Amino acid sequence: MAVMRYREALNQALREEMRRDERVLLLGEDIGVFNGAFKVTAGLLDEFGEKRVRDTPISENTIVGMGVGAAMSGLRPVVELMTINFSLLAMDQIVNHAAHIRYMFGGQPRVPLVIRMPQGAGHQLGPTHSHSFEALYLHVPGLLVAVPSTPADAKGLLKAAIRDDNPVVFIEHEYLYGQRGDVPEDGEVVARFGEAAVRREGDDVTIVGMTAR
Repeated sequence: MAVMRYREALNQALREEMRRDERVLLLGEDIGVFNGAFKVTAGLLDEFGEKRVRDTPISENTIVGMGVGAAMSGLRPVVELMTINFSLLAMDQIVNHAAHIRYMFGGQPRVPLVIRMPQGAGHQLGPTHSHSFEALYLHVPGLLVAVPSTPADAKGLLKAAIRDDNPVVFIEHEYLYGQRGDVPEDGEVVARFGEAAVRREGDDVTIVGMTAR
């Protein structure tokens, strides 16, 4: 185990998966030279170059649309939206295209797309950047949704999301980026969607918290 921050665990997952699979590429606003709004993509442009870490125009609909097309053509794109409220500008691409294309074409094309987006209040970002939309995306057939709560979950679930052949909405709470925790150093420790992590066993009370679907 290594102790690292939530954002560092995400960065490590991206780095490991990009080294493992040359089809993995990153798309998003300010993810390259600026290292991302929350510094999750720090150093990745230097290692992998502009071909695989692509700064995009400010157009969420276009960014996600590019990701859908890239995924359908055999790549495994990870799209970053700067905050979750901006995903509303890409709702047609997320709901009507990413989520449904595989089923509209009888399962022939796959859409191995990850859409990363920060959410939640607590960082003085105001009402337009503080939404929590996980419940909204959970109601869209065809989408997987991950909401990791610890650095270890962040790394394990992001690796699982990148390797999955289905589109994944990957939501990161802004308050957690600086939180520290134990993270497996083994690059092949990958979480499984739909499998509960039992944090503590007892006899009297059951508390269930969702991190993935």
